[in-house]
Amino acid sequence: MKIIEVVDALEQFAPLPLQEGFDNAGLQVGLTETEVSGALLCLDVDEKIVDEAVSLGCNLIVSHHPLIFHKLAQISDTDYVQRTVIKALQNNITIVSMHTNMDNALGGVNHKIAEKMQLSNVEFLGETKSAGGVIGGSGVIGNLARPLAADDFVLMLKRTFDVECVQANQLLRRDIERVALCGGAGSFMLADAIKAGADAFVTGEMHYHEFFGHEQEIQIAVIGHYQSEQFTNEIFKSIIEDKCKDVRCYLTKTNTNPIIYL
Repeated sequence: MKIIEVVDALEQFAPLPLQEGFDNAGLQVGLTETEVSGALLCLDVDEKIVDEAVSLGCNLIVSHHPLIFHKLAQISDTDYVQRTVIKALQNNITIVSMHTNMDNALGGVNHKIAEKMQLSNVEFLGETKSAGGVIGGSGVIGNLARPLAADDFVLMLKRTFDVECVQANQLLRRDIERVALCGGAGSFMLADAIKAGADAFVTGEMHYHEFFGHEQEIQIAVIGHYQSEQFTNEIFKSIIEDKCKDVRCYLTKTNTNPIIYL
């Protein structure tokens, strides 16, 4: 099976037109007409990820975050992005990224987060769009299996996503049942969550000033960008194993989160 067939399967699930205008999803580095020897699935790509792919005999890396997000003026050893591109090319490894198209797709990143939280009646939050017959949206909303007090809700998030620290606004003095979420840097969906009547809004990143003014209106819970999207490689694995059954898939064992909690 050729690499292009794996890429096509991923893009049928999450068409590239679903990505946001600022994004650079899709082929990052390498050739796609080559026979695939194995796929390493990850959130970010750096030199250690390429080394891991080499050690596993994989010539395909599928990442969530694009390696090349901004145009490169040169390819040298100036930074980790350029060094990673060089190492991938030296080892005949192709890198493909499924970013906001996979965030937005039905069954994509946000639905995976909702699944981990065991939300039911999950639907898109805010406006939707479609591409290639696939419906997409930037966030989702659903119901907890049972109402939780705010402190128990935070503890559930810490357990589910292995989070050392949850950033939250003032704890709600009512139970939380309806939860809106947007993985990664999803604070732009907060207003939609409030409009939809959510009791809580979960995301990966928010700015300081965005926490103000929502006391007892909605429970904000920020769990970390990496932590919110860490299960994305499970989606890649299920797509590839379903559509490209002969391709060996490996979930990375490399933690690429650049943020540590001290």
